[in-house]
Amino acid sequence: MLDLASQLTDLPEHRGNAPWPGYEYVKGWGVFGLPFDSGHILALRVFPENDFGPYKTVWHRDPDGRWSIFVDGDRLETACPRYYGPACDYTGFATIRVAWTGPASLRVTVDEPALDWTLTAHETAALHMLNAVGGHLPLATWRSRSLVRAREMIASALGMGHVSMAGVMPSGHVGILMPQQMYLIAQSTAVLDDRDLGHPARLDTNPVIGDVALPARGVVAIGQAMWQAASTESTSGPGNLTSYPHSR
Repeated sequence: MLDLASQLTDLPEHRGNAPWPGYEYVKGWGVFGLPFDSGHILALRVFPENDFGPYKTVWHRDPDGRWSIFVDGDRLETACPRYYGPACDYTGFATIRVAWTGPASLRVTVDEPALDWTLTAHETAALHMLNAVGGHLPLATWRSRSLVRAREMIASALGMGHVSMAGVMPSGHVGILMPQQMYLIAQSTAVLDDRDLGHPARLDTNPVIGDVALPARGVVAIGQAMWQAASTESTSGPGNLTSYPHSR
């Protein structure tokens, strides 16, 4: 039986440094993205370990494409809005509570806007094999663009569409998302300000925040991410990832 609750409950909080010099990092888990058939999209980030201090965020995109990020942390500028804020119509503070109600079932609540969100994840046979390998691959495997692209192709084969795992964030930072384990979301309900968001959906086109593509179906991910500050010139970066364009 899949038991994410035991793995992810009460992770130790730690303010550290990125494994790659010159980068900022986060480490933890979340809902990479979850589209609903109403046109709404939700996402969750739980990062107890990073450069600045622990935080949680809930992302919401409405059917008109407007993004909001709600932060439960010390500062907006040291949480997800640091990288994605320029693509949002709103960023602000909220109280976010995350509780595992079963081995693979989660409940997320936000005080304002009022959100009550539940979900259950599952692992397919293919994901089970990939997760067993992914959790043991060294970070060096993320230095190669070809290996990052291979991971994106695997995600596409799993029905996630054209997911971006590396590229330029709305802020101009060059980012690399490094999921080590992924699980599909089998069931979910969400009520936002008394509005039922409907049922989980699998989209034909990936939703985007800025130029960053999120999964076309609901995914829980465990892993880390790193961002390099934008530069006016090409920098050495992580190996041959310098081919990703970036500007200040």
